[in-house]
Amino acid sequence: MSTVIDKTEWVRTPLIVSFKDNPKFTETYGFAGNSGHVNLEGQLLHKENVRAKTVYLFMHPTSVLHLLPMPTALADAGLDVLCAASRYPRNDTALIFEKVAIDLGKWVAFARDELGYEKVVLVGWSGGGSLSLFYQAQAENPDVTHTPAGDPVDLTAAGLQPADGVIFIAAHLSRAETLTEWLDPSVTDELNPDDRDPEFDIYSPDCPHQPPYSPEFVARFREAQRARNRRITKWVQDTLARLQALDTPEQERAFVTHRTMCDVRWLDPTIDPSERRPNWTYMGDPRAVNVGPVGLARYSTLRSWLSQWSYDLSNARGPHNAAKIRKTPVLQIENTADEAVPATHNPAIRNALATPDKEYLSLHGATHYYLGQPELLAQCIETVIDWSVRKGLLSR
Repeated sequence: MSTVIDKTEWVRTPLIVSFKDNPKFTETYGFAGNSGHVNLEGQLLHKENVRAKTVYLFMHPTSVLHLLPMPTALADAGLDVLCAASRYPRNDTALIFEKVAIDLGKWVAFARDELGYEKVVLVGWSGGGSLSLFYQAQAENPDVTHTPAGDPVDLTAAGLQPADGVIFIAAHLSRAETLTEWLDPSVTDELNPDDRDPEFDIYSPDCPHQPPYSPEFVARFREAQRARNRRITKWVQDTLARLQALDTPEQERAFVTHRTMCDVRWLDPTIDPSERRPNWTYMGDPRAVNVGPVGLARYSTLRSWLSQWSYDLSNARGPHNAAKIRKTPVLQIENTADEAVPATHNPAIRNALATPDKEYLSLHGATHYYLGQPELLAQCIETVIDWSVRKGLLSR
């Protein structure tokens, strides 16, 4: 396969999708949810004065993606790309996954009904991968009517239109499952992160276990991570129930989860081996980001924890939703040097996908963002184009 792509001249067109919404209490700040409306912002990357028949739609639950390498590389290759934001841009503190699915559904409908595209292909990059699986599963066979907190968000009545294809690329299982694999299990008191169990405090030089870790220790470490997630979930449920029983204006609460970037894989490359950089994460030194202010799930609300981060209760778990996708063609691209996606995640999604129309590519040496890897990025783009043409999703 050639890795040379002629660059196409293209422009950015800002877009807004607005629809009515009346939440019981304010959960978003400013423009995204004011005056009884949800207002979503996006950018369409396209050739000037030319409209293609197919659009590649990117959405991440909370990030905005229009400046990342892959969307712009697709536009360079002459494809129309829609980078769509949810109602929670750049702030996942109060994010409700079921509402993000509704937002994505509004963009899919807008792409077809307002922009006139005949084909819509979801591109689930990074955290957008599990979102795309969740959306497509609910668009094919909707069954979610409430959030894990019990609040009504009826996806069976949301009119979600299935996408024509799904691309799962550089993506992890889900936010809930990934967080759990990164939770620091040494934390014994959620209000005092300095109170830690030395048995699992792997970033401490005094930890009795040092890499390479034994399989028995890794198993106990993983179980302790799941147990911590479940303890937080139980506290969240109890607190939410207590607030609801009080019947006061306080119906929600925000809280901090300390030390959420701790994984034996980062210190021991022999665990789930890949081409990733040792002692490193996509956010930098794991010892620093574990205690830093930008760690995964650092700030959350009660409802958002249950919807977004709960290991057992989140509706957006990747394999759970992959098993519900039975009709749609899916292209899965694994980056084997990915610093953000563990090596076990893509095979788990591949094995769970129910659709018989699925293809899998491993891009050897590719990192999460393709930084300094133009040849690998070009190979990724050509794979997307080739697959799209063969599946009848793109005419070239």
